Parts: sequence; C-alpha cells; structure tokens
Amino acid sequence: MGVFFSIAPQFTVNMTLKIYKLDGSPPARAVMMLAEILQLKHEALDVNLMAGEHLTPEYLEKNPLHTIPFLEDGDFYVTDSHAINTYLASKYGGAQSEKLYPTDFKVRATVDSRLFFDVSVVSPASSAITVALLNGEITSPTKQQTEKLNFAYEVLDKYLQKTKFAAADHLTVADISLAASISSASLLVPIDQKYTKLTAWLNTIQQEDWYKKKNVPGLEVYKAFVSSKLK
Repeated sequence: MGVFFSIAPQFTVNMTLKIYKLDGSPPARAVMMLAEILQLKHEALDVNLMAGEHLTPEYLEKNPLHTIPFLEDGDFYVTDSHAINTYLASKYGGAQSEKLYPTDFKVRATVDSRLFFDVSVVSPASSAITVALLNGEITSPTKQQTEKLNFAYEVLDKYLQKTKFAAADHLTVADISLAASISSASLLVPIDQKYTKLTAWLNTIQQEDWYKKKNVPGLEVYKAFVSSKLK
C-alpha cells in the first residue's frame, strides 16, 4: 500500500489493454508506474528497438511515430506517455481519478503545465545527453548540457516551494512522469543538495511500492548504460 493511494482494483479492465514499453525508457516507466497504482489488468509488451520491432509494418500501422510507450485500448491507440497517463487516469482511475488528474480547471491546468514542463524542458535536456553518449559524441555532459538540467532542477524546486507535490498538495500524474524523468536525469547530472524541496520530493516518492516495482528495475538498466558510457 502506498502513502498516497490505496492500491486496489476499482473494476475489471478488458485485457485488450496493451502497453508497449522498454524498461530502460523513462516515459515507459511513467506509464508502468501509473498502471501499478491503478492495478490495471493489461498486457505489457516489450519492444526491442535494436531489433527494429518498432519499425515492423504491424507496429507502424498502429503507431506511425514508431515510439514507446504506446497504448492500445481495443481499437483506440495513444502515443506519448503524458497523453497515455492522463487517458488512463481519466478512464480507469475510478475513485483515484479526481486526485491523479483533477477536473478543477485551475488544478488541471497546473498539472498540464507540469507535464508540458517535463516534455519540453526536463526530457529534452536529459535525452540530449543520452543520445550524445550513445553516439559516442561525449564521455561526460558538457557545460551547456549540465546547465540545462540544473535549470530544470531549479524550476522544479521552485514549483515544489508552492505545493507539496509538483502540481498540488497531493500526488498527480505530473509527479509520476517527473519522477521517471528526474530519477534518470540525476544519473547524468546529480541533483545539487541546495534544491532541498526537489530532493525531499524525490526521496518521498522513492519510498512508494509502485516506484520500487515499476521504476527501479528499469532505472537500473538505464544506470548500467550510463555507467558504461560516462567517464
């Protein structure tokens, strides 16, 4: 049982719900964490990017963007982890839906802004380093790359000075996405202890069973990759 939500199924979910993922991917881990919180009955399908499984005709027919994570709910398809999680929270959240993705206009707008912050600031700053490491262009983050991630940490720390969590005084889908992104980014550029609110927020979330079950294993895979490339 988590601190924020009692993890118990609210209803039966049709097994046509499929989540295509790669455990090392932060966005995929965000979706899997929410699936764990909601106790969704689903089929989790690993996509081997190195083998080109995301480029098969069957996959491209459903997902022309050929990305992961990717959600298939019967004949309905959704790409992007943020869109997937807001959809899952809204449709399958049951009693937890109102907190995870509130209907109050102002709170929801704040949640959305944090999700957009993740996709437009945190993730690009982190992925730029990951891609450069993968391509052998760098062996450690450049000064500019480091500054961009530190800027993301600084902004999130300021957000957390206003509310206990990223968008409200309770956990929302924004925290789940940011937890996956920040935990990964911190392996590239450690979080300075001066960001006390950010450090406290991450430490709190790291205690949750759903984080331990669905983020930590994939994070270890990501860590192994980072460790093999960084000097």
